[in-house]
Amino acid sequence: MRHARRRKAKPHIALRITGVVGELMITLGLLVGLFVTWQLWWTDVQAGRIQAQQLESLDWVEPPTTIVAAEDTSDEPPPPVVAPAVGETFASIYVPRFGSDYEVTIAEGIGKKQVLDTGAIGHYPDTVMPGALGNFSVAGHRTTYGKPLHLIADLQPGDPIVVRTADTWYVYEVTESLIVNPDQIEVIAPVPGLLAGEPIPDLTERYITLTSCHPMYSAKERYIVHGTLTSWMPVSQGTPSALAPAAEGGQ
Repeated sequence: MRHARRRKAKPHIALRITGVVGELMITLGLLVGLFVTWQLWWTDVQAGRIQAQQLESLDWVEPPTTIVAAEDTSDEPPPPVVAPAVGETFASIYVPRFGSDYEVTIAEGIGKKQVLDTGAIGHYPDTVMPGALGNFSVAGHRTTYGKPLHLIADLQPGDPIVVRTADTWYVYEVTESLIVNPDQIEVIAPVPGLLAGEPIPDLTERYITLTSCHPMYSAKERYIVHGTLTSWMPVSQGTPSALAPAAEGGQ
């Protein structure tokens, strides 16, 4: 007696769809993982390389190892800094609170591709240059692309922020930190907090403002640090005492 040949059951269409969706989800997960790795790690590597090249390319004379205290600096107004072209590196910034080896270039402009994504700090073009009366305002990434302002929330009143041009040191001191909405542009006004349309008073202070995104991995708000200039000195005289630990460590 011949047995009837059994037909092989075909997988239900729903199972096949589930399998395809599962494979797509795995592929999507891998792509997301690669993107996160690129965003959080590889951009730092790239920006770190660019920063190393930019710092090395600064053809600046090394300052004498002499440590000069703030009270020994001149009371005269600091020399003016000529406004550079967009994208041009014109200064570097030291923040002892961020570590004795912290030094990052400052370039003109706040464009992401040309300035910020290179790991540099960007200067708001409509604000004054270092040492000038008014508000020298800069921006930098807090995460990714070298994250030069990753530790901005660690800054405390009284902390020094030192800016160097080819010929001059500018020593600022942190006065306050605050969190604002992105449209609160008064933080970079000639006098921090001066609202748009309000008359600009006679400028008597020399400010610095650091801006970065807040909270971490978000652009919902801005983290702001204000400071004022406390002293300046020619690079030819030595290294300001605010950087003494860094200088002694071989900076």
